[in-house]
Amino acid sequence: MSEATSPPSTPSPWPSPPRSKGERSAGMKLVIAVLIAVALMVPLLMVYGLLWDRQQQAETAQASIGQGWGGQQTIAGPVLVIPYRVTEQQTVTENGKDVTRTVETIRNLYLSPQANKADVVIKPEKRRKAIYETVVYESKISGSADFVLPADIARYGIAREALLLERAELRLGISDARGLVDGNSVTVNGTPLPLKPGKGLLSTANSGAFAFVDWTGATPMKVDYRIGVRGLGDFRLVPRGVDTRWTVKSSWPNPSFGGDFLPVTRSVTGSGFTATYAVSSLALGQDQLLTGDLSAPQVSYGGGRDAYAETAAAEAVAAADSAGETSGGVAKAVAISLIQPVDLYSQVDRSIKYGFLFIGFTFVAFLMFDIIAGARVAAAEYLLTGVALVLFFVLLLAFAEVIGFLFAYLLAAGAIIGLLAAYSAAVLKSWKRARFLAAMLIGLYALLYVLLNLEAYSLLIGSVLMFFALAGVMYMTRNIDWGGAGKKDEVAA
Repeated sequence: MSEATSPPSTPSPWPSPPRSKGERSAGMKLVIAVLIAVALMVPLLMVYGLLWDRQQQAETAQASIGQGWGGQQTIAGPVLVIPYRVTEQQTVTENGKDVTRTVETIRNLYLSPQANKADVVIKPEKRRKAIYETVVYESKISGSADFVLPADIARYGIAREALLLERAELRLGISDARGLVDGNSVTVNGTPLPLKPGKGLLSTANSGAFAFVDWTGATPMKVDYRIGVRGLGDFRLVPRGVDTRWTVKSSWPNPSFGGDFLPVTRSVTGSGFTATYAVSSLALGQDQLLTGDLSAPQVSYGGGRDAYAETAAAEAVAAADSAGETSGGVAKAVAISLIQPVDLYSQVDRSIKYGFLFIGFTFVAFLMFDIIAGARVAAAEYLLTGVALVLFFVLLLAFAEVIGFLFAYLLAAGAIIGLLAAYSAAVLKSWKRARFLAAMLIGLYALLYVLLNLEAYSLLIGSVLMFFALAGVMYMTRNIDWGGAGKKDEVAA
């Protein structure tokens, strides 16, 4: 196809051929281009639906990996649970009369440690199912806790003689006991105790482990514990006691720290991270002695809802009501998430939001070639070009799931730029114009990639560039007679 040449007598780089009598005005061409651009928002929304569907499939695949491995883990304890006798007055109706009786019931007292120290090692591992990848972990917790029976226990309305210390239980809360591995142990004052399943903490009675403890309460009790648990997603620790101190280490280089408490010190490098936590009972807002269990912590990232915590909290209320006990409140927790460096679905989602810019800039370029250079772009050609621009996001999503976001972006952008360059050469009747359009698309795709990596300044940069683009279009079309058959006879230099 031959290049279009510019006669020396005209200042326009692309000369306008003579216009026929029935040709649409520049304003009508603008209206048609805008209507087609608006209509293309429908397939863009369909791409959003496709993205949501693929994201749901990825989450389902991740959940299926966690079914045999262990889900999100929340570790609480150790806590000493001591039954005690309570004498109550109960009124019952017999033969139509109210009768008051004195009955004795058994309730539980929850004693948190005076000091709780632990070293936590989290070993991450990537697992794949089909094209989907997720990060699972295996954690090892080695800790020690000191228990002391408060001398002023009578101030809590509980007589020392009412305590059934011979029936005390040492409990560990584990949100998903399926993830427990071999090697778990508890030692009290140097004596190993057998662990039994169930009777956990956080009002989830059947999730965790416990051991019967023989303790008189006259002297402090030293507890050493080892817990190994596998999990998927967040790893959470619930501080209990007067003074809680943890050191968490992992080889994962991209952690996210959340929850109610952040680490007092942390070090994140390419080879992993180390975080230390120090939480006092004053910061917790919880007493060392509680007459009711705590409900599960409601920890979330990004302001989202935590379905597990809400379900567990509802179970806690029901369990407390059935046991005749008052809940000790909502537990607080620290949370560590082993996140992927790049979430391809969020990247694709953000890129789709800029789809209208690609359509708008490309249509503006076609419109300028039409009304200024006389290329005569038909409505069908606008539509096909817009469909190709929307197809970029479908290609990006499809390739990103297989080869990663960066290479998918380069491949999809290259394919669409090549397609539109070849097509516009025929539509605009010039390879020179086609090269101009291809250069503009290369700039747009490069700009979009930069904006995707500059989250904090993407709006600022995008809005400034749009301002200059609009100013350029207004300058180029300042002499257009939008209501007439085309350009005014006088064209400014």
